Amino acid sequence: MDRIHGGPEETGDAAQDTGADATGAVRHSLVKGSTKSGPARITRLVTGDFLLTVNPVDGSEIEARRPDAEAPARRKRDARSRAAIRTAAQPPAPSGPPAPILPLLEREEERDRLVRLLSRGRSVRLTGPAGSGRSALLDAVADACADLAPDGVVRLSGHRQSPTDLLYALHAAVYDTAGHRPDRTELLARVREIGAVVLLDDLEFGGTALDELLGATPECAFLLAAVPDAPAPAEESHLEEVTLGGLGRTACAMLLAAAVGRSLSDEETAWAGDLWFASEGLPLRFVQAGALLRQRDELSGAAAPAPEDTEESDEEPGVFEERTRKIALPGLAESAAPAELLASRLGESARAALRFAVALGGEMPHQAHLPALVGDTHADTAVGELLACGLLSVTGARYRLAPGVQRQLEEAGYADEAATYALTAAQHYAWWTGHPSVSPERAAAEADAVLAALAALVSSGARDGQQSAAVLLARTAAPAFAGGMHWSAWERVLRAGQEAARIAGEVAEEAYFHHELGILALCRGHLDRARAELEASIGLRGALADKRGTVAGRRSLALVADRDGGPVSPPLVLEAPAPTAAATPASEALTQVLRPTADPEPEPDVVKSAFPTLAPPRGDVAATPPVPLATVSPSGAPAPHQARRPAVRDARRAVLTGARRNVVAAAAGAVLVAVLGTVVTLGLTSNTEDDPAKRTRTEQSITGDDAEPGGPTEGGDPDASADPQDPGTTPGARTPGTTGEPTPGRTRSTDPTVSPSAPAPTATRKPTASRPPASSPAPTGPTRSPGPTGEPEPTKTVPTGPTATAPTGTTPTGGATNGTNNASSTGTTPEDVG
Repeated sequence: MDRIHGGPEETGDAAQDTGADATGAVRHSLVKGSTKSGPARITRLVTGDFLLTVNPVDGSEIEARRPDAEAPARRKRDARSRAAIRTAAQPPAPSGPPAPILPLLEREEERDRLVRLLSRGRSVRLTGPAGSGRSALLDAVADACADLAPDGVVRLSGHRQSPTDLLYALHAAVYDTAGHRPDRTELLARVREIGAVVLLDDLEFGGTALDELLGATPECAFLLAAVPDAPAPAEESHLEEVTLGGLGRTACAMLLAAAVGRSLSDEETAWAGDLWFASEGLPLRFVQAGALLRQRDELSGAAAPAPEDTEESDEEPGVFEERTRKIALPGLAESAAPAELLASRLGESARAALRFAVALGGEMPHQAHLPALVGDTHADTAVGELLACGLLSVTGARYRLAPGVQRQLEEAGYADEAATYALTAAQHYAWWTGHPSVSPERAAAEADAVLAALAALVSSGARDGQQSAAVLLARTAAPAFAGGMHWSAWERVLRAGQEAARIAGEVAEEAYFHHELGILALCRGHLDRARAELEASIGLRGALADKRGTVAGRRSLALVADRDGGPVSPPLVLEAPAPTAAATPASEALTQVLRPTADPEPEPDVVKSAFPTLAPPRGDVAATPPVPLATVSPSGAPAPHQARRPAVRDARRAVLTGARRNVVAAAAGAVLVAVLGTVVTLGLTSNTEDDPAKRTRTEQSITGDDAEPGGPTEGGDPDASADPQDPGTTPGARTPGTTGEPTPGRTRSTDPTVSPSAPAPTATRKPTASRPPASSPAPTGPTRSPGPTGEPEPTKTVPTGPTATAPTGTTPTGGATNGTNNASSTGTTPEDVG
């Protein structure tokens, strides 16, 4: 059987036999260390462009809806469905004996005025103190305005509700929203089409928030009921103000008589007058006063014996007999604060229910939960008793302690064991919200009591077991609130659970709450908050090596990056090449990127190229203006606005031509630097050799007494000697010098045609220091010049003509010095001339 409404279980018998529920959900353990498992209640919702899967095991998963997916039906409720919604918005009928029906006195004028204003489409703000009968007046107005608007009358409660919450509640009351929660844009578009009379009780906000609510629903007429301490509306809201005061003295006496169920005595009438003066005619005070008189009558009747139907019943009682016990009326102080006196005359179950309500901050648990909480099978009748005594008031579809009762009971000692009662309630709700037979909608209806128990545990500090119980309650209630589309309660329970997990040191549960907060922020469009929460969850789960949770978090984070407009992975961008000697391949690659294509298709997203603007070249192309490079789309094609510009193409070609010339000039400079480096290296190498005084030049021989007679030159031909008959030589000619030693690097010639500044051949090998024979003077005439291959080539010289000049350059390697010495010591014979 259903735990709340007495209906059948939602999971059928077949599901219980097979171990799976009717929807095929998998089983899992809701409590750590539990050996029993139940079906995991997985809910799938469509919210905006997302498909949300509420998974109580690893956390919710979200993905983008496919573009070809069928859009949710946009259908309004019919009259029967709206009637069912209005019935569900009323609190459940209490068990036990029925409470007395109280009339609505002296409110006809206010009711007619409110109905008249609403019928004209005007919005009205009804202001009255707590206990003035605002809810009863709203019930009367709802019955009178049932046929005014096409979408009927909608009853809403503003207790702890924001404007967004009220807009979603209004949307759910008019539209069929099975498994669909619209995003804010779609929500505003839908509520603008609603034409209904909205009765909003317990309004807690005003100013710009109230203007937002009224501006989003221009076709609705609102009746806003609030206390005088509530924030006032803005001046430009144009709301009609209606003030609700207390009742008159006569009306209060009539209300008291209706609450007692009999006519009042003269003493009771006088007492009612004093109470009217003290309470300013608030109807709640006379409802509680009527409960006091009923309890007085019950106590007086219990003291009196039952009458006997005997003939002697009319006789006077004896001396020791007492027929009645007269109980005095309560004083004005007890009548002004009657909660303690009323509670003391109730049953034990009713007083235990009051202790739970005080521990939960005034929230009375549902009457179906009281037997399990109190431990009495008949404890469900306690709600009826408390409601008849005026200790409870209606708030939306629930019951709360009446105004002022919470403070009076706390002073009477009902909050002494509040922490224990809150812990008991939290453990019970943790089991109930996680049970597979409880639908998300029913769990969401108990959101106020669950949140009150959770807040009581979190605020109590790090006590033994309380924070762990709070974590378990938040862990089981959060998926139920999400599936029931009560997302404001979902957010509050997640934040309370995250704080409790932090205090308790449960890192895995803290990571779960961060993940769910990120999913909720993503569904609401708060991308920055979603990224922060998801990154925190991924970090905690990564530290715990939770692979499945980390993967789920990364998927959601990738969706956040996609919605944020940024790329999931960085795009491939070509970098500008560094200037080098071999820059031709880079230039060709750049040319390929910038080459225009024929009429590319326009693309919405254009990516700017990463290449910097080219600097103007030097020299003859300095007049060419620099042209910025074209913007390139992700596919590599230029932007559409630059595809057909001949001037830009000509300028680009000029820039590329100048770039090639710069490359050629750079290459030539590099070659020149290499040649100069080689020359300098060879010069430094030649200076490190032996003493140049011991070297022999190629065109000069050793003369004087230093020469050894008949000594051949080193490396030369031993038969080669100077010929004195050589007409091109001058016997006895000596080169300048003090000792007759050869001067390195310098060669003198007797030919007048030879330029003195002509560079002499440079030897690449170390010259020998051998001395030629002393009898052979060194000829200075024409010699054999080495050829390009290093072999000596004979050069014929005419006595009267110019002598051939030896080639300037580097002497070939391999015997160049020896060949030169041989050629220098051997002149040209007359036979050669002939």
